Amino acid sequence: MKKFMLGTLVLIIVSGFWAYPKIQALNTTYHLFDEDKIVENFRGVNSIWPTRELKRAKSPYRYAKGERLTLPQSFIRNDTTFDTVKFLKDSWTTGLLVIQDDVIVIEDYYLGNTQSTQNISWSMAKSFISALVGIAVTEGHIVSIEDPVETYAPELIGSGYEGVRIRDVLQMSTGVSFNEDYGDLNSDINRWGRDFSLGNSQDAFAATLKREIEPGTVNHYVSINTHVLGMVVSKATGRTITDYMQEKLYEPLGMEYSGYWVIDGDGMEMALGGLNLAMRDFAKLSSLYLHNGNWNSKQLVASSWISDSVTPDAPHLLPTKYFGYGYQWWITDGDSREFMAMGVYGQYMYVNPETNTVIVKLSANPFYNDTGYAPSSDYVHLEMFRALAETALADQ
Repeated sequence: MKKFMLGTLVLIIVSGFWAYPKIQALNTTYHLFDEDKIVENFRGVNSIWPTRELKRAKSPYRYAKGERLTLPQSFIRNDTTFDTVKFLKDSWTTGLLVIQDDVIVIEDYYLGNTQSTQNISWSMAKSFISALVGIAVTEGHIVSIEDPVETYAPELIGSGYEGVRIRDVLQMSTGVSFNEDYGDLNSDINRWGRDFSLGNSQDAFAATLKREIEPGTVNHYVSINTHVLGMVVSKATGRTITDYMQEKLYEPLGMEYSGYWVIDGDGMEMALGGLNLAMRDFAKLSSLYLHNGNWNSKQLVASSWISDSVTPDAPHLLPTKYFGYGYQWWITDGDSREFMAMGVYGQYMYVNPETNTVIVKLSANPFYNDTGYAPSSDYVHLEMFRALAETALADQ
């Protein structure tokens, strides 16, 4: 009896040691966006989840710095005038970088962030994954984006993704049923978040999703789609996302600081939003796309891939009431061929080929899910970016 009781006690203790980190991670995730924690959490993700490092480039590229641009005093959205400085504060900005003609004209940090702060990208990571898909296509690892995803990720056979073309995944048109509402605790994206925090496999989670509508017919934003792209890249190349990105983007772009990807319990990167970089290094992907995939006279991403990535090619992808969509990039409703990467809680990469402007804005806005709060609006941010781009162009 004593041996049984001792064995039971040992089992309880061992179970407690096993469960405690999972419970702690789940609790941290639940409070990730709390007003008093969000800023620190966004720059300290490596203390919350396991990660895999991206090493700073052997020959870092540093943007030239020009004369500081004066912020436009205000900008307008739908007849409402916004004070620029106040808007930056009210949207909990942690970093603002404006690059005009490849020269830094504004570089500001707030709320404790610095030039070397590794900040989480959230969905801006999707645009990096898209670039890696394009590189894998050029190198022949992926034969065609017309291939169904299970050609490279057979784990998805029997799921809602079976038979879905890589193109449809890139364009967020998979037809998979998914609720992306971060404000709904029971939404699919929050269900995924809890599952991830427990160390479970994202591959396995993706395989649970079901078909709702015909693929290639409706643009419906599903973050797990990008995880599927990550699966395709990793399995097609035989390498981790981190390793492939280190060689194909991180080193040749001359990233100034180390970065990292968040990984799950199986060691797979959180492709849908787990990239953590310094602000200048986020900007380099935008600059690469501004220059049609060419960086220091080397074509890192095919120019045709860049063009296709930011050009909606079907009616359901065109800008209407909201932004249009390309290959993991948002397309604006303007005439200047602008495109953007956007992450929840206020992360933005804005590219304007007409004015030759790149803007990165990092934020930790705890009121992001309040649809009535103007500083949470992507469209209000777009108007600020346009005002910055016009000011930068006029200041030449």
